[in-house]
This record gives sequence, C-alpha cells and structure tokens, in this order.
Amino acid sequence: MKKISFFAVALAAMTFVACGGNKSANEAQEAEAEKNFEQEQVEAKIKLELDSLSSELTKLKKLPFLEVGENGVQLTEQEKQVKPNYLLSPSVAENATTLAEKYRALSALCVDQKIAAMYDMPTDEYQAAIAKLAADIDDPSFKVIDDVTNIHETSQKLYEAMNANGRINYYWQMVAGSLIEEFYVLSNNSEKFISAFNDETATATTFRIVLLDEAVGRLASYDPEFESVAKVTSTLKPLDAITVDQLKAQLEEVKENVAATRNDLIK
Repeated sequence: MKKISFFAVALAAMTFVACGGNKSANEAQEAEAEKNFEQEQVEAKIKLELDSLSSELTKLKKLPFLEVGENGVQLTEQEKQVKPNYLLSPSVAENATTLAEKYRALSALCVDQKIAAMYDMPTDEYQAAIAKLAADIDDPSFKVIDDVTNIHETSQKLYEAMNANGRINYYWQMVAGSLIEEFYVLSNNSEKFISAFNDETATATTFRIVLLDEAVGRLASYDPEFESVAKVTSTLKPLDAITVDQLKAQLEEVKENVAATRNDLIK
C-alpha cells in the first residue's frame, strides 16, 4: 500500500493556469511574462521537492504487515484478521452533488476500495458507487484506463488525457480526494506505519512535506481551483519531526485536523 505514491505523482504533474485581468494589452503581456516566470519557479520547486521526497520514501524500512505473495505485495494473514473500521461508506457517492465533489468522492472511494480488497473485505458496493460516479461525471478521459477502480495506478496517463479534454482542474479535485483519504488512513494506522521510519527518514520526509505545502500554497494563489489540494497539504504542515518519537506524536496531533479536512472535502 503506497500511501504517498499518488501524492507524489499527482503533484509532479501540476501545471499552471494563467489568470486574466482588465489591463491594457502591454500591461497584460508584461504581467503574463512575469507570472509565467514566477509560475515556472514554483513548478521547478515542486519538482525538486517531489524528487527529493520520492528519494526519501525509498529509504523507508519494510513494513512488517506486508509480504510478497502470488499477487505481488499483500497483507499478512495476521493483519487481515482485524478489518479497518475507518474507511468511507460507499454511500458518500450519493451525497456528492457538484462535479468537483463527485471527482473527489470517486478518487477517495478508489483508495478505500483498494484497501478493502487487500483486507479481503467485500468490494461490490465500492465498485458500484465508483461506477455510478464515473457515469455521472461522464469524463471521456477515463477511456485511457482499463478499470476506473485502478485510477491511481495510471495517474500520469489520466493527467494527460484530462489536460487534453479540458478537465485538468478536476484532476486536482481527484488529487485532493485521494490525498486526504490516504493521509486519513495513515493517521489511523500511525502505530503500524511508524516502524518504517528512523530519525533520519522522519526528518527528511516531513521536511519535504513542509516544503511541498509552501510550494502548493504559492500555486493556489494563481488559481482558486487548487485550493482543495492546498487545504490538504496545509493540514499536514505541523509534520516537522526530527525524530521518530516526534513524528509519532505529530501524527497523533494532526489526526483530528486530517479528519476534519476529509469531512470538508468528501461529504
């Protein structure tokens, strides 16, 4: 279960949307040139921090409740004995009314469907809810993926398609939905995941998250469509540990705010 993998892939794919204004042609061109330069700097910063974060995540120790089986990485039989009670109900699909809410719910439910499957839990209701949301959204971009429940495993391909189809702003809504759900799961399992860290990786990983929050916050200032993503990363800003013990305590501290952000974005 790669808890932060989609986070990295999604943010790495970020592009920048120009804002209009009531200015003269020359003023608009000058502002556009300056804005593009500033945006390029933000983009370069995000790419740098994402590469560094990805590098740090490869240094994490193997989690004791994962093993390699016939179907690849899977949970141990012991881990499967206690089913998670923190996953979203598939019924959240019925509460999503706006298009942005539908995209966020779709993405979050894909995360939980995958987790439920790993725990050998029934997934029929998740698949039905995901299929309904996909039908309601009716995004031609989804044609590039074989199965919408595997949406996070083909994020680059999906990004390119949504960009081509003029749906890129909704890609960020999907990012927000998956991010908050992944970190919500992480905060509910901090005792298990903390074993993958040592002091060095705890320091390096949280430092990169803080820098990413700063970069995404700057990105959101260019277009309010990115505010959902910025809200998620700002929720994680208190994670600035220099030891494993600090990281463990901070994960507990942000747990309530992560839950609140999740509730705001996925109703």
